[in-house]
This record gives sequence, structure tokens and C-alpha cells, in this order.
Amino acid sequence: MKISIVTPDGELYNEIVNAVIVSASNNGDYEILGDHLPIISTIDTGYIKLTQGSLVYYVVVINGVVENHHNKITCIAQDAFIGESKEEAMNNLIEIRKNRIKENRERNIELAKAEKELLKQIKQTGAGHI
Repeated sequence: MKISIVTPDGELYNEIVNAVIVSASNNGDYEILGDHLPIISTIDTGYIKLTQGSLVYYVVVINGVVENHHNKITCIAQDAFIGESKEEAMNNLIEIRKNRIKENRERNIELAKAEKELLKQIKQTGAGHI
């Protein structure tokens, strides 16, 4: 089976796997094996366990959709991160989200400063008055 996991940042994972277990707090757990019936489900917060031979990976997913059709599994997620354990994947995702929040706050502060300066310049030059 082939699985592709995509977020707004791009493709996170695209490989052939032997088995997939989807675990979501809203839909419970289920396993997808080769030639599984087509299925579509949502993941509010959960993980996808990927088995590739003797290797096992976990992808923590936030707000995602999983579809399986003809041994092609697609997951589209708002956010996701891969790790060798559920805990590692979740901790990395939490850290990334914290950094994004910090960067967004800093960006918002810079935009507010730029807007204030622009309004000051408009007042000083009398722009916009006929």
C-alpha cells in the first residue's frame, strides 16, 4: 500500500507501507491492510501508525481526513509530525506549534508598528485630503 500525508506546508510522508493503524479521539482505532475496503474518516486529534517492514513510525495528526481507495491511502491534515514514537511525534509537533505562535505574535507586533507609522506619515503629509 502507498500512503501520502500532506499538510499546508507540503508533503510530509510518501512511502509504501505494510500496514496502517489510524487512531482518533473522535472515531476510535482501525487498521488498514492491503486490499482493504474503501474508507474515509476524520481525525480530530490522533495518530497514524505506519509499519514498513520491521520499521514503525507514528504520525501525530491534528484535524485531518484519511482516505483509502485501491491500496492508496491519503491523509490531508491541518498539522502533522512524524516520529519513532507517539510521544516523540507529539512533543515535536507541540514544539513546532509553540514556535509558530511566537513567530505569529512577533509578526503581528511588527505589522502593528508599521501600521502606526504609516498612519503617522499619512497625517504628517496630509495625504488623502483634497
